[in-house]
Amino acid sequence: MRKKLILVALAAAVLLPSCKTQYEAILYGNDIQAKYKMAFQMFEAKKYAKAAETFESLSVALRGTPQDDTVQFYWGLSNYRYGDYITATSNFEQFIGVFPLSPFNEEARYLYLDCLYRGTYRYELDQTPTYRALQAMNVFQIEKPGSPYHDDVERMIDDLKGRLELKAYKSAWLYYHMEDYLAAHYALKNVIKENADNRYREEILYYTAMSAYKYAANSIPTKQRERYLIFVDDYFNLLSEYPESKYTKEVESLYNKVQKILKKENTDG
Repeated sequence: MRKKLILVALAAAVLLPSCKTQYEAILYGNDIQAKYKMAFQMFEAKKYAKAAETFESLSVALRGTPQDDTVQFYWGLSNYRYGDYITATSNFEQFIGVFPLSPFNEEARYLYLDCLYRGTYRYELDQTPTYRALQAMNVFQIEKPGSPYHDDVERMIDDLKGRLELKAYKSAWLYYHMEDYLAAHYALKNVIKENADNRYREEILYYTAMSAYKYAANSIPTKQRERYLIFVDDYFNLLSEYPESKYTKEVESLYNKVQKILKKENTDG
């Protein structure tokens, strides 16, 4: 029995080399032309992982040759199509620096931006990658104003800016949620101060007014008047900009209530 097992093991060892696929034989072989041809065959067949592996193997062998930029670009493009955006980011970043005059350069720059965009996070998380992507995108839009990718990049910029604006708004709103109305009022005002065009401006102005009202309502009587007057200012700020605001009915009700309080104080005084 033991001899039989040994014979089976020896037979398997003999057969192993013959089991090597044609792909592996070319990939690990020295025929550069065959490998180059196979790399594009794999790419056209949408076998992007194998294509990337083959182009990577070629990247050293063809460095400095006329095919160098083609191999490097398709290495990155294969990783991109495969969905490995981290590796593709590195591929395209290196390509852009090494081949500024390549006919693939503009597309590589766009794909690099798309990889950066895909590497950003939801607004609740760290936005460092968002700032990095925006910086690169703004440079591209300045340097390539007539690019066919201009509109796509502009859409990415708008989405990323919206993410930052939402994070700024929600970070300030959190104080309101925690019922720290003084801090909320200050933080919300600051959001508008830093970016007057924030797309959540209506909501920010609403919560600014509500923070002022609730802070005044929870204050000691001697402080209420001056704090209610701040709410009145915020109320007019909201409705002067958004007369048809969805918050109109609610804030008008509070405004009327405050007016009665202030009028009573004037009468008592």
